[in-house]
Amino acid sequence: MKTIRISREEMARRIARYDRLKPLPIQNASIPEKARDVIYSRKLLSVVGLETNTPINEGAPIIGAAGMTMTLAVCPPGQGPGLHSHRQTYETFTVMKGRFEVRWNDDGSGSAILELYDTVSFPPGVCRAFRNIGDEEGILQVIITGGVHDMSDIDFSSEAKKQIEAVRPGLSAEFEKAGFTFTAGR
Repeated sequence: MKTIRISREEMARRIARYDRLKPLPIQNASIPEKARDVIYSRKLLSVVGLETNTPINEGAPIIGAAGMTMTLAVCPPGQGPGLHSHRQTYETFTVMKGRFEVRWNDDGSGSAILELYDTVSFPPGVCRAFRNIGDEEGILQVIITGGVHDMSDIDFSSEAKKQIEAVRPGLSAEFEKAGFTFTAGR
């Protein structure tokens, strides 16, 4: 097999330095943190993005890995997004720091505790949520595969909408503008 030679400069474009990663701008600071916490990890750091820029991988330092994206989800103790489903994509989590509880099914009735380096992969259509149950900041590596990497692939539960509306009536419309829906499980 003929191989490809890559220069140091070309390879440098395929290295992501943790201390240089920037939080995704989709986490609109004009929306109260309590509402954002229902939808997102406190901080999402895009590492590997698609050749096409989407809100999920904007600013990723590494571009192009056969349709896969990788993000680091940084969560303070007790935080993590609520129940949601991906219509077409697989979402795979690996604990890089801390301990996380993952829940699944429309009502969150399934659950497991993930320790350092444990991995779980959710297929399309399954509701899932995660939460940092440790005493310190936790980090999950999030890999999405399946070709769709935008907000229209993600559907949250009606409970998530209620939590957002409790922060401020009408606030869920801001997330709907970004492409999120709140019909998972219906």
